Amino acid sequence: MSLFKKKRGTNETMKKGAKLITAADPQSPISEQFRTVRTNINFMSVDKEIKTLAFTSANISEGKSTVTANVAITYAQAGRKTLLIDGDLRRPTLHSTFNVKNNRGLTTVLTSDADEIDLEDVVKESGVKNLSILTSGPIPPNPSELIGSHRMQTFIDLVKAHYDLVIIDLAPVLEVSDTQELASHLDGIILVVRQGKTQKVAIRRAVEMLEFAKVRILGYVMNDISAENSGYGYGYGYGYGYGYGQENKKSRFFGGSSTNKESK
Repeated sequence: MSLFKKKRGTNETMKKGAKLITAADPQSPISEQFRTVRTNINFMSVDKEIKTLAFTSANISEGKSTVTANVAITYAQAGRKTLLIDGDLRRPTLHSTFNVKNNRGLTTVLTSDADEIDLEDVVKESGVKNLSILTSGPIPPNPSELIGSHRMQTFIDLVKAHYDLVIIDLAPVLEVSDTQELASHLDGIILVVRQGKTQKVAIRRAVEMLEFAKVRILGYVMNDISAENSGYGYGYGYGYGYGYGQENKKSRFFGGSSTNKESK
């Protein structure tokens, strides 16, 4: 686990891991915002239970891995038996975040010829009560084929029977094609947007691609809010909508929340 400052657009999160403020300081204003994200997701599960959930972004370095890990921790802290999976097989971070080996993981499962999977061989303890983690495993030459495979879907069906919630950190939508393929089989997906970095046209395109794949978009998290836009006085913010589209034209809104977290 780590808490550190990160420069925009770097590989810092891959090397040192995401900031786990919810574990390091559960009473902080930022941790409270992550709990608000959890609450908003729970509101979306009134008509349909959410057992499999993913986080993604339009492009790299928009904070999705930090948001994913911290939201997963809030679910674990609430007593939900949670499995956090690193599904970004090109830029994995989960092993660095929790300081565990990555010699075995998701790619081990997906490339195995075994008919049965022993979860104890690949799933690791996170150090946070109720939270288990599955790292990416060795980076493969064909991540799209693995993530979009039938075996991946079968594996998700297996693990969701053993956990209250399965949360997946997926690769950015505009960078790869496999994200929307897998996301279409999940109960919901959250888009992470970084203030001052993510362009509206990128958000629009990401949403269009997810909707084309019939993905259930639950909302967004606005990440890295600057102090001048904060409502708390600590440099953190919170909001409920993000419009995309040109001014004076119809814009579509979907509910969300915001933090000031930085990283991938």
